[in-house]
Amino acid sequence: MLPDLRDLRSDAHVVALPMRVRFRGITVREAIVLRGPAGWTEFSPFVEYDDAEAAAWLRATVDFGWTAHEAAADSVPVNATVPAIAPDDVADLLSRYPGCTTAKVKVAEPGTTIDDDVARVAEVRRVMGPSAAVRVDANGLWSVGRAAEALERLAPFDLQYAEQPCRTVPELAELRQRTAGLGVPIAADESVRKASDPLAVARAGAADVLVVKAQPLGGISAARAVVADAGLPCVVSSALDTSVGLGMGAFLAAAAMSLGYAAGLGTAAMFTSDVAAAPLLPVDGRVAVRRVEVSAELLERNAASPERTAWWLARLERVHALLAG
Repeated sequence: MLPDLRDLRSDAHVVALPMRVRFRGITVREAIVLRGPAGWTEFSPFVEYDDAEAAAWLRATVDFGWTAHEAAADSVPVNATVPAIAPDDVADLLSRYPGCTTAKVKVAEPGTTIDDDVARVAEVRRVMGPSAAVRVDANGLWSVGRAAEALERLAPFDLQYAEQPCRTVPELAELRQRTAGLGVPIAADESVRKASDPLAVARAGAADVLVVKAQPLGGISAARAVVADAGLPCVVSSALDTSVGLGMGAFLAAAAMSLGYAAGLGTAAMFTSDVAAAPLLPVDGRVAVRRVEVSAELLERNAASPERTAWWLARLERVHALLAG
């Protein structure tokens, strides 16, 4: 059941977390963290998402804050996340992910070239060594032709998979056929979490792996149902959450992640500050499966401006009304 708006707002805090490097075009991540009967939870749809898309995120907020989910494991393995940075900066960034043996490398960043992507991936492979798992993520920004060219050049670096190289399900299916001989599996992210039918990509044979995220899919319970119905290996990833939201993802990963794939839940390392005194950071390549307790001091230190706080609380009210209706 949907809690009353007053219950959601009674202990809600809007935060703005500074990031170490630009990621997804932003340098500050805004979110609402709030407390429910089961513990702290999070509402953080990206600012460009409309209220209809944000509704699934609020379902996830309620699912985690008002449901006592059981942890299916003590910890889960996670990958390092490498933004579109220069090769010279790769080694320093990877040092923030101690023990991680998998890296996800952002490619296709606007303003960069395939040459830039190749250089970045090559340096990640050099630093991490031949036994590491290296995956790339294009966020759907390549055309089929561009993606085919890029994957041909990146294939020699022994990619674990290429995440959302093209935007649409038909494009992914076409690319998967065109690049079958390269040995680079195709993973779908946006085609799962932003789709009206998250299983369409699996039915179309357009992906080898599904990337699932707790908030965009409506929470742990809803995401587990998608995983169960997909019939494909699944990787649980974050949506650049605070440590509270990463805890939600860790509970999902412990229950639903496919063996052999590290989760994309190490992204707390990308913030210079968080909401918890004990943030959910990678330790020996893993993050703990636990609910995070927030710090009153950090909530105050990282509080969003009054204008941004008003914007987020108004958004919460609108999305709540949408679900209530």
